[in-house]
Amino acid sequence: MSLNISSPKRQLQGPWRRVVYVTLFELFAIAATSYGLSALTGESAAHSSIVAVITSAIAVAWNVVWNGLFERWEARQARRGRGFARRAAHALGMEGGLVVMLVPLFAWWFKVSLWQAFLMDLGLLLFFLVYTFAFNWAFDRVFGLPSSAQPQDLPQSVVTGAS
Repeated sequence: MSLNISSPKRQLQGPWRRVVYVTLFELFAIAATSYGLSALTGESAAHSSIVAVITSAIAVAWNVVWNGLFERWEARQARRGRGFARRAAHALGMEGGLVVMLVPLFAWWFKVSLWQAFLMDLGLLLFFLVYTFAFNWAFDRVFGLPSSAQPQDLPQSVVTGAS
């Protein structure tokens, strides 16, 4: 018979974790993107909000793909947890993928060159690098780490002291 001294905190895991994550992330992102694009382009908030919603839809699809790939990679790593370097790699991969997809959209929507669209996206990228890092940190603090980042369980003999 073993004594269970600590009851693990219930954490949000699996597909529901991703749904909650993406929903909260994108609601804040739409508001920030609408304001940011409006300020960068001089277009109305309504004009910028339409592309912000389209951007959000693209980001949601990429987010699901990227987080799935990242967590599969993360689960194979010997070192568990999410330190600064791992969080930075996650944010860079997420935002780097979005740059590739969003620059052509911005060029078309705002009728500017790819270079101008890239410069516009660069401003948003810098904001979203910080936002992604901070959001992920806060999300993990509220909902706990995903199973891919949690320390592996100790063998029962270590927990109970049996040999």
